[in-house]
Amino acid sequence: MNTVLKILALFLILTGLSTILMQSFQFDFGTVNFWQTRGVFFLIFITLFPRLTLLFSSVVSGGFLWWIAWLFAPRFLVAFLATVAYWNTNPIIVMISWLIALGGETSEKSFVLNRSRPFSFKRTIIVDGEHRSRSTQNDGDTIEADFKVKKEEET
Repeated sequence: MNTVLKILALFLILTGLSTILMQSFQFDFGTVNFWQTRGVFFLIFITLFPRLTLLFSSVVSGGFLWWIAWLFAPRFLVAFLATVAYWNTNPIIVMISWLIALGGETSEKSFVLNRSRPFSFKRTIIVDGEHRSRSTQNDGDTIEADFKVKKEEET
C-alpha cells in the first residue's frame, strides 16, 4: 500500500508541475505519440543501457547540463526528456520512466558504495600457543588466515 501511495504522489507532483509550467510559463510539452517514433526495443535499451542509448540514438542532446546529467544521472535525464516530449500523449510511459529513474539511480549508487568493501578479513595470530584474533570488518564473506610467529633464537 505504501508503494501505491508513493506512485500516486509522484503522479500528482508531475501533474502539478506540468500544469504550473504550462499555465504560468507557457512551457510547451511535446504532442508526439511515443509509439509513432519509438518502439519496444528502444524502451528495453533505454532502461538497461541509458548512457549508450542516449549517446548512439537520435535522442535530443547538447548543452553542458545535458552532458552532466548524462554522466552522473542518466536515468533522471531519460525521465526528464520523456516528460518534456511525451507527457501529453503518454503519461503512463512517463510515470514508468520516473519510477525507473528513482529506483534505478538509488539502487545503482548504493550497490557501488557497498561494493567498495566486498570481503572482511579475520586475522588470527598464534604467539606461544596463545590465539589472538582481530577482525577488520564483520559483515560479509570472511577470509581467515592463521599466522604463527616464530621466536628467533639468539646466537
